[in-house]
Amino acid sequence: MRTVIQRVQHASVTIDGALKSKIGKGLLVLVGIEDRDTPHDVEWLCKKICQMRIFDDENGVMNKSVVDVDGEILVVSQFTLQASVKKGNRPSYIKASRPEFAIPMYESFCAEMGVQLGKEVQTGTFGADMKVDLLNDGPVTIWVDTHNLD
Repeated sequence: MRTVIQRVQHASVTIDGALKSKIGKGLLVLVGIEDRDTPHDVEWLCKKICQMRIFDDENGVMNKSVVDVDGEILVVSQFTLQASVKKGNRPSYIKASRPEFAIPMYESFCAEMGVQLGKEVQTGTFGADMKVDLLNDGPVTIWVDTHNLD
C-alpha cells in the first residue's frame, strides 16, 4: 500500500462539478492499493499516519500529530501511485489492484483511519474522475510504502 500524505490548510474533492468532500487544517492522504496489501498494512499505515508528528508545536517544531491538533483527514484513492516507469514512457499500472480487491481495502482503510483519528474522515469516490484542490502547508509531503519500509 502506497500513500502520499500532505499537510494541508484545506483540501476538497469535486466530482462532476459538485463538491463531494472538504476539510480544513489536516491531512490529504492519497492511497494506492496493490494485491499483496493486507489488513495489517491498513492498520499499521493508518496508525502511523495519525501519529506522525508533522504539525508545529508552540515552538514551531514539527512535534504534533493530526490527532494532537484536532485536524481532519481527506482520503482519496489513487491507483496511479502504483505506477511503474521502468520501461518506456507510458507508465504501467499492472501492480494496481482491480476494483473487486481495491474497493474493500479502500473502505477498510477509510474506516480504520476514522478509528485512529477518533472521528469520521472525508473521502473521494473510488474510481471517479475527481478534481482535488488543496493548499499544501509547509509544504509537507511524505511518501510511505508499506512494502518498502527502510
